[in-house]
Amino acid sequence: MKYKIPLFQLNFDNQEVDAVVETIRSKWISTGPKCEELERCFAEMFSVKHAVSMSNCTSALHLACVICGIGEGDEVLCPSLSFVASVNCIRYVGAIPVFCDIKGLDDMNIDPQDIERKITPRTKAIIVVHIAGFPCDMDEIMQIAKKYNLKVIEDACHGPLSEYKGEKLGTIGDVGCFSFFSNKNISTGEGGMIITNNDEYAKRIRLLRSHGMTTMSYQRATGHATSYDVVDLGYNFRMDDIRASIGIIQLKKLRKDLEKRVGVRRYYLEKLLNIKQIIIPFAENTEFVSNYIMPIVLKDSTIEKRDAFRSFLHENGIQTSNHYPPIHRFSTYKAYYAQLPITEYVCDNEVTLPMFADLSKEEIDYIVETIEQFFVG
Repeated sequence: MKYKIPLFQLNFDNQEVDAVVETIRSKWISTGPKCEELERCFAEMFSVKHAVSMSNCTSALHLACVICGIGEGDEVLCPSLSFVASVNCIRYVGAIPVFCDIKGLDDMNIDPQDIERKITPRTKAIIVVHIAGFPCDMDEIMQIAKKYNLKVIEDACHGPLSEYKGEKLGTIGDVGCFSFFSNKNISTGEGGMIITNNDEYAKRIRLLRSHGMTTMSYQRATGHATSYDVVDLGYNFRMDDIRASIGIIQLKKLRKDLEKRVGVRRYYLEKLLNIKQIIIPFAENTEFVSNYIMPIVLKDSTIEKRDAFRSFLHENGIQTSNHYPPIHRFSTYKAYYAQLPITEYVCDNEVTLPMFADLSKEEIDYIVETIEQFFVG
């Protein structure tokens, strides 16, 4: 069905079209000058030493685990409330995911206290996911990491330019990973970025993302090298210049887009806070955030009531989603099951409302009125 109000709206215009056409006409469409330009712009925007473009964020997370020295039998503390890629990367390197609960119905991020409770001599790292772009408690998490000598990988897919006490998400841990999937704040269809201030990490990431080769095709084509060696067992995790050209335009639009989203969320809060049957996670947040999604949690609810609520909104032309089914319940993760009561309640009763920069007050009014009608009925 065609929704009256979609969940997400792509902000593409002729700028992205022109950028793609220009790249195609250049006759260099694989990893090359556009990827390099995107990496420079990203590093400058995030005030980090290194940004390396990737085929997607899953590959970024995979390489983050590799360069942090995570391997067979190591344990990695992680949330279950995330997209499955945040945990698949742990399994790719033969490590064991140890699921931690979230802080509460009003804070869907990983609980530092549960992190510390679950540390063992085999624990090697912590993966944090900044849900909806709202920051985890990074002070406490970094203190725990320092205390137990653990690496910290930030899955910042939801939070480009989101801040935690003046620092940008993705810049606080050892490495930060970003997604450019089609519905993200920065969209190139597929694609991602990994950032770090560690010179050795960046050098190895660049090597591993391209088969472990010492030089790439663009370097040889431009006369900077004539041969190559393969010095490590690498992967094909490269971004191409077509997508990078879109990413450059998207990066230029990002700040303005996020500022508009701040206004959208502010109006949502003004209208939704009067509805007693829902909780709005992160309602007290005062940091600048990306507002990637607009989650609410139904009070005193069940998954059946949640589904009825979503169906009612859909029947009235409002698209919704659920972020996310809990990873620890998936069939492939049964061996790693954990008791996560808060995560399970939120995953069963969270509803994601439409969120995009051009969502109007009139559209928000309609969404809120429809929600009120459901509870009155």
